[in-house]
Amino acid sequence: MTVPAPRNTRRSDALSRDRIVEATVAVLDATGEAGLTVRALTAHLSTGRGAIYHHVANKEELLAAAADDIVGRVTAGAGDDEDPERAIRALALGIFDAIDAHPWVGTQLSREPWQPAVLRIWKSVGSQLQRLGVPGPARADAGAALVNYVLGAAAQYAAGARRVTSDADRKAYLETLAAQWAQHDPDPIVQDAASQLHEHDDREQFLAGVDIFLTGITTRR
Repeated sequence: MTVPAPRNTRRSDALSRDRIVEATVAVLDATGEAGLTVRALTAHLSTGRGAIYHHVANKEELLAAAADDIVGRVTAGAGDDEDPERAIRALALGIFDAIDAHPWVGTQLSREPWQPAVLRIWKSVGSQLQRLGVPGPARADAGAALVNYVLGAAAQYAAGARRVTSDADRKAYLETLAAQWAQHDPDPIVQDAASQLHEHDDREQFLAGVDIFLTGITTRR
């Protein structure tokens, strides 16, 4: 896969941090984390190394800023719903779709827990839990459990989805997996799960998990 062609910019067009982050996202989407180098960025932006380092210190800062940019787009509209439970579902699905579209985001969010992108998610979830009437200590526990589920499950589903690239491949994959499960263990629980695999939908199952968390949170509230 090739990196998108650099934009034609005038020398008088000052290089901003926002443009560097935009270019970083483009490079990451095209080549993955392994392809994110200063050389790739300078080629994309038609600039020199010094201009990059004037705004960011290293690759880790670039990755954190790029993830924050993607997550910021999700959280920006997630709190518009007057119903806090619907707002949490919208946020969770937004994160799910963002990680599915930008797999490197899931990897980045699993690193430093206090990076800006993770803090955005925590703050967005926490504000909705507050609207639900969940008190301080319980809100911290509920927020931690929900955020950990959203980040972990979304990244796991995205990793699974990358193994199969078409509906036909996915159907064959699920049928093979169901057969393996059924043959491996005669336990009725395993057999029941195997029988339902052909109807499995990652997004629907992910949202079902979010609903389970919300049910528990509102019940304990």
